[in-house]
Amino acid sequence: MAGGRTGVTHLRGPRLLNKAVKLSASDLKSALVREAATLGFDCIGVTDPGALGNAGKYFREFLDAGAHGDMDWLATQPERRMDPRVLWPGVRSIIMLGVNYGPDENPLALLERRTRGAISAYAQGDDYHDVIKKRLKTLARWLVAASGEEVKVFIDTAAVMEKPLAQAAGLGWQGKHTNLVSREFGSWLFLGAIFTAAELPRDTADTDHCGTCNACQEICPTAAFPAPYKLDARRCISYLTIENKGPIPREFRKSISNRIYGCDDCLAVCPWNKFAQKGRETKLAARAELRAPSLGELARLDDAAFRALFSKSPVKRIGRDRFVRNVLIALGNAGDAALAIEAERLLGDASPLVRGAAVWALSQLMERERFDALAVRASKSEADESVRQEWLQAS
Repeated sequence: MAGGRTGVTHLRGPRLLNKAVKLSASDLKSALVREAATLGFDCIGVTDPGALGNAGKYFREFLDAGAHGDMDWLATQPERRMDPRVLWPGVRSIIMLGVNYGPDENPLALLERRTRGAISAYAQGDDYHDVIKKRLKTLARWLVAASGEEVKVFIDTAAVMEKPLAQAAGLGWQGKHTNLVSREFGSWLFLGAIFTAAELPRDTADTDHCGTCNACQEICPTAAFPAPYKLDARRCISYLTIENKGPIPREFRKSISNRIYGCDDCLAVCPWNKFAQKGRETKLAARAELRAPSLGELARLDDAAFRALFSKSPVKRIGRDRFVRNVLIALGNAGDAALAIEAERLLGDASPLVRGAAVWALSQLMERERFDALAVRASKSEADESVRQEWLQAS
């Protein structure tokens, strides 16, 4: 198999399978590799259901520290994540697959264009959950037909610890930023899993190749890494702009800069990215309108326009109000007083979340005398306590 250094298989070649012939485990795996290649997967590896090692222990420590924030689903039945055999007792082999989504431009460059919004590279195209799950299901159906054994398909919305399983399967290793790093694809891999009752030959686990490099730790704008290989999600810009449902804490607003959905800094700075190529699958390509959208235009989105712009996009899941909240934080960081008109218009928005973010944006963009005058009027008309507090703290 290709990629023999770690046992990971990188996918190339035509589809070859004679379904009339009962295959040995080795031949079945070889045919699986070829089938996966035709579906657009870039790498594949197989591991044992009991291969998580200390990952479960570290996950428990993460939960006990409260570092998962409001992501309560992570703490629901954690034993299902900590041992795949609890999730499905019938699993005998775990197939981990990766799709390269390496961007064709350095995401860090957009941070210099402060009036433009930075959307994480993975979210600039169609929702990878939908695109990759279709491929996984197609491959799983093939495997059922070829092996006669039951399978289950998972992508990252399920209770599966994909990254340590991917390391165990040889696809890469969990770097100091806690994401998977590959020597062939850098930090740009989407992951999916197929659990099967079939016995398949195992691949060799990858080992850590971060060495003394701490670039991902040092670049983080909000100091979300208390130590290498440890993440406090409550400080992570991806968490703050996506998972966080309330106002963005004031201590992080300046650091967010123009990041309006997620953050690629720790991924983009990884030295192993020099080996990554742009994602080959056109359905994962970035949409032109999401590469560097205008903050002023985004601030004008109503619900219908938001849904239209982000149709089939993962951004759509957070809803218009949370997204416009993020846009307003970016507006406040843009340093362009002309954008104050967009924030001022949103003081009358139906959403308190949006109104509160508009207050902060105006406090950064507007002359103090005019802002204070607005604050006096708002004290008489604003009914929501959270927005009233924004006015008080900004005055």
